[in-house]
Amino acid sequence: TEKQTTSEGQKPVQCGTWTKYAEGGIFTSPNYPNKYPPDRECVYIIEAAPRQCIELHFDEKYSIEPSWECKFDHIEVRDGPFGFSPIIGRFCGQQNPPMIKSSGRFLWIKFFADGELESIGFSARYNFTPDPDFKDLGVLKPLPVCEFEMGGPEGIVESVQIVKEGKASETEAVDCKWYIRAPPRSKIYLRFLDYEMQNSNECKRNFVAVYDGSSSVEDLKAKFCSTVANDVMLRTGLGVIRMWADEGSRSSRFQMLFTSFQEPPCEANTFFCHSNMCINNTLVCNGLQNCVYPWDENHCKEKRKANLLDQLTNTSGTIIGVTSCIVIILIVISVIVQIKQPRKKFVQRKTDFDQTVFQEVFEPPHYELCTLRGTGPTADLADVADDFENYHKLRRSSSKCIHDHHCGSQVSSIKGSRSNLSTRDASVLTEIQPQPVKPLIQPMNRRNILVMKHSYSQDAADACEIDEIEEVPTTSHRLSRHDKAVQR
Repeated sequence: TEKQTTSEGQKPVQCGTWTKYAEGGIFTSPNYPNKYPPDRECVYIIEAAPRQCIELHFDEKYSIEPSWECKFDHIEVRDGPFGFSPIIGRFCGQQNPPMIKSSGRFLWIKFFADGELESIGFSARYNFTPDPDFKDLGVLKPLPVCEFEMGGPEGIVESVQIVKEGKASETEAVDCKWYIRAPPRSKIYLRFLDYEMQNSNECKRNFVAVYDGSSSVEDLKAKFCSTVANDVMLRTGLGVIRMWADEGSRSSRFQMLFTSFQEPPCEANTFFCHSNMCINNTLVCNGLQNCVYPWDENHCKEKRKANLLDQLTNTSGTIIGVTSCIVIILIVISVIVQIKQPRKKFVQRKTDFDQTVFQEVFEPPHYELCTLRGTGPTADLADVADDFENYHKLRRSSSKCIHDHHCGSQVSSIKGSRSNLSTRDASVLTEIQPQPVKPLIQPMNRRNILVMKHSYSQDAADACEIDEIEEVPTTSHRLSRHDKAVQR
């Protein structure tokens, strides 16, 4: 597991021996206890279990080329998992370094040798001790096994999968790993969609780490435990995402989108992201930004409108067709049911009485409106008033006759009705007081007089001597010759 690459980055070179135990381990410089070879650089990263620290001891048989500030051959130790972690010290010469204790779970150690003056090197042993920052919480309980396998052109990695898939409860400390495997000749681009650490800036309690190539600590690419998380571009097709959260940090969460991509030149079924990325065409306009810059989500509204008919044909066409068939079948069934139902028979009833006998009783009387028109000069206002007064008297008498006629015997003949009417008319005329006859003056203009009278026979209607008769959409009486004389 300890190796170093040459300047070409192709051939791995052995960097001594490294023996690991449950409580610690031992590692040495190349060829120890013989002289180490020139032009050599080896990096050792030690990782302890959660809530533990590392104690590093160098054996007395120790010798590295001495130099001012150890600028040539030397050992460099840093408190953390990275080459930029806080430096603890740089050591060389014949005197072995003192005991070194980490503040957290990691120690980063580098051995460097130039091309001149080699020595026997070093042998170091380490062991794990409880972290004093967690002495109140006691020994950490055994962690549940929590691993996930993912792959494909894209996918979502999120912390809620831990509880959803039953890897751990909401109160247990977790140390989970997601293994992402890209298709052949592809790399992986990681972009955070959501990120929040409950105990911010406390990497001992919670963090999210990204590994490039394996889950070994030497392949650690980035580690996030503050308030901000950046996107990560991996150089291999295997990415590992790790989340650590103790019992008091289970509210920490993250959500990450991974996208598999290839470097240009792009193939026919890929989309060029303008950032040295070629992603699958299926990821274009999918609602997620798969490129470093949102080139894949630009102009998506126009594309959706253009593909609306295709979507209707492919997706909704089947639904519409099935629905139409069901409606047609229901209509056919309803028509068949209506045809097979028995028809209702209608029997025409015979009339129980002769309509000709009771025609006079049941048929409503007919009324007509007679208008008398004459030519001549205009009459005086007094004549007009007298004429209207006579008309109202005549109307009252006619109404009385109509009432007697309808309330009388229904079997009476038409002649009886005429005789009764003549008798009633005579009595009515005797009740009217005679008025002095005024000399008539030839009217200068036209005068219209409206007279209404009930008609009981066709003879009376024929005897009505009127200059002009206008049909008005109202009921009226026909004026008899006798009534015309009375009115005059």
